[in-house]
Amino acid sequence: MSDPLRLGIAGLGTVGAGVVKILEKRADLIAARAGRPVKVTAVSARTQGKDRGFDLSAYAWEDDPVRLAARDDVDLVVELVGGDNGPAKDTIEAAIAHGKDIVTANKAMLALHGQELAEAAEAKGLCLRFEAAVAGGIPCVKALTESLAGNRIERVMGVMNGTCNYILTRMEDAGLPYDTVFAEASALGYLEADPTLDVGGIDAGHKLALLASIAYGTRVDFEAVRLEGIERVSIADIRHASDMGFKVKLLGVARMTGRGLEARMSPCLVPAASPLGQLSGATNMVVLEGDAVGRIVLRGAGAGEGPTASAVLSDVIEIARGTRLSTFGQPAASLVKGTRAQSGSPAPYYLRMELQDKPGALAKVAACLGDAGISIDRMRQYDHADASIAPVILVTHKAGRPDLDAAIERMTETGVLTGEPVALRIEELDD
Repeated sequence: MSDPLRLGIAGLGTVGAGVVKILEKRADLIAARAGRPVKVTAVSARTQGKDRGFDLSAYAWEDDPVRLAARDDVDLVVELVGGDNGPAKDTIEAAIAHGKDIVTANKAMLALHGQELAEAAEAKGLCLRFEAAVAGGIPCVKALTESLAGNRIERVMGVMNGTCNYILTRMEDAGLPYDTVFAEASALGYLEADPTLDVGGIDAGHKLALLASIAYGTRVDFEAVRLEGIERVSIADIRHASDMGFKVKLLGVARMTGRGLEARMSPCLVPAASPLGQLSGATNMVVLEGDAVGRIVLRGAGAGEGPTASAVLSDVIEIARGTRLSTFGQPAASLVKGTRAQSGSPAPYYLRMELQDKPGALAKVAACLGDAGISIDRMRQYDHADASIAPVILVTHKAGRPDLDAAIERMTETGVLTGEPVALRIEELDD
């Protein structure tokens, strides 16, 4: 059997500790599948004395992950420090400078600096792999770079943030308002230290930017992802959507159109009977559509010690086998700067608004939509305790978002609205 692949693990949080535990528990199985032993030789973290569930003294310790990356007894650096800059980026740059392959779970850093890091690594013949950075244990990066490499990718979709999916499904199942479930999720430790990374769609947007780069051969462009979080989704929206046969999901969609690359992460209505509609709890789902293969649905745990460590080790084992893949499925230097689509493809929209309950109010709203070239498919008015306010739900025929935004702006100028309307795209899954 070949010489062992020697790992240096930077970051011993939940995922880093999980990687060490799996390697200790499954050493023989991993060696058989990799064709050589895989072992940890050195580790680094912020604190040394913490109990992580394994014997830390079995491994060399470095206080500084950059020094870890320079060690002569490390062949591959596993970066699990986190953060879009600082020590995480310094560690990867040091690994490249010292000729080490890299495996990372750091979606934020790759979404912002992936192009430059991939080019630097590939220029030295090194691997930079990141299966664990997108959707935890779901092998969607490998599916795009390998299994579907012969396809033209028509669309990438996904629920890629388990916290948001937990909040939305908990709101529906328990009939609880957003603020209550948000506080519950925070108490359970589901939210990032900065919760806007989750509920604002930023975390999931990082992941979508990476998948879009692989799918369409474009340079990673997080700024091109249109972001809208779930903060304004109410229990009323979830109930109304259910009445119409839909579920509300924070959905990421990327597709290449004649106008350029369309990439968005926003709350959408999806058919309740669809795989996306049936997704509950903190589970993730990635849907890939290829011209030859059709639709592939990948579902599984999007976070957690075991699933994410499993994804890290999938990359480690591929490198141990001698598989050398470009970071984004083709040489980074060949990726093109994508043209950003200025607007998404037309779609039906759900609109919730509160009108002053007086004659002509609804007619003014309809006129604003008509002036923008938007027609109404259906309308519902719900019972209301306040006689002065009329809650109204409209569903439009297909419309462009800029036209809808223009119509909403005109509505606010009519004086018949109470508060700001909520507009949610209805994502069509069968076209």
